[in-house]
Amino acid sequence: MSTGQSADGAAGKSAGSGAGNTHRAIEIRHLRAFLAVAEESSITRAAAGLRLTQPAVSRTLAALERHLGLRLVDRSTHHLALTPEGVAFRDRAAAAVAAFDAATDTEGLRRWPLRLGHAWSAFGRYTTPLLRGWQERYPRTPLELRRIDDRTAGLTRGEVDAALLRGPVDAPGLVTEVLYEEERVAAVAADGPLASRATLRLADLATGTVVLNTVSGTTTPELWPPSARPAATLTVANTDDWLTAIAAGRGTGVSAASTAGMHPHAGVAYRPLVDAPALPVLLARRDAPGHPALDDLAALAREIVARDAGE
Repeated sequence: MSTGQSADGAAGKSAGSGAGNTHRAIEIRHLRAFLAVAEESSITRAAAGLRLTQPAVSRTLAALERHLGLRLVDRSTHHLALTPEGVAFRDRAAAAVAAFDAATDTEGLRRWPLRLGHAWSAFGRYTTPLLRGWQERYPRTPLELRRIDDRTAGLTRGEVDAALLRGPVDAPGLVTEVLYEEERVAAVAADGPLASRATLRLADLATGTVVLNTVSGTTTPELWPPSARPAATLTVANTDDWLTAIAAGRGTGVSAASTAGMHPHAGVAYRPLVDAPALPVLLARRDAPGHPALDDLAALAREIVARDAGE
């Protein structure tokens, strides 16, 4: 491991020579080591996954913290935990590693796919026209639709090049464009009393438990007036668990109208929610240079929505 010790030691010396050179001393191996520790909450397990020794990972992590001038990992407890600075740095490190891997993927350079993330309902009723239209116009650039259970559908972590999102998004470093607005629907148990109603109102759901997807969903108790918030809430982590809980009669839910078409469920009935505000559907990208076909994607998405509005 003498090579790794020398590299870390040299990097540490250059970091001390001036703040302007600090970030140039950071290498991709520092970020990989940090991300492995963050994922495993253990230097030992991280080292095993990286096929390195525990001391080598410890030195690499310490060198990264020294370069940044920040403590990223709290080692004061029996189980490692990220510091607040470590939590904030994790997404940036993941995005940097993803960008590096994409840039050095020789196969991908020959056929560079455009990765489009979504959290649950993609482009709604426009999803198929988008995929077919893209294939016809840009056959050399595959459009990969990826469902990622995350508020930005993996965009802030660098897992996708663009994302279709719903509702307001306040993540820093993103540029968003509203493509259209969707009505909201109530999701209720198919064998429950509310399923017999043609339409529903927010007050109809507030008397019972409302199921909330707190990871990628857009519904919060603030959708209801302060004096008429739901009697109880049940939190889940993804759309599949949301549907399962509603079908089991554990509560009701609120979602965009496209969810009814994209996620039909034998145990769930969708009903128009007549007094809920419409939900904006956004196309989001990072505020930085990205895939060269991003502008083409935005133009095609706008064209499809405009064509539908004119019919």
